[in-house]
Amino acid sequence: MTGERFVTPARTITEEDIGSFAALTGDMHPQHTDPEWAARSRFGERIAHGLLVESCAVGLVNFDPERVVALRRVGDAVFKLPVRIGDSVRVKGETLGTRELDGETELVEYRWKVVNQDGRMVLRMNVEVVCRRDS
Repeated sequence: MTGERFVTPARTITEEDIGSFAALTGDMHPQHTDPEWAARSRFGERIAHGLLVESCAVGLVNFDPERVVALRRVGDAVFKLPVRIGDSVRVKGETLGTRELDGETELVEYRWKVVNQDGRMVLRMNVEVVCRRDS
């Protein structure tokens, strides 16, 4: 399992995604919600919340419900590039290792790179997942 790699399908980030995420979380920073303010910003336009991109990445990964017990940790996240409205993102993942937690479960550690439609990395992070052990 260590060294195993995967690539997810892509998901396009929409204006509706950003608005819904802002409403859900209460993060109404104008970089995400105010086109006029954002036009004067470093990025020149509205961009997706970093945690929206991170959440979409988790949603793109095919976690087998018969095996995956819980997402335990998302760490060491580094946001490399902004994700703009209309950008498509996908996850390129690699299994770093596993370790036994108890007789029934193990911890699987992954490194994920979230890339945009141009193949440029927008986010990297390490993810730990509690899984049922293979029988």
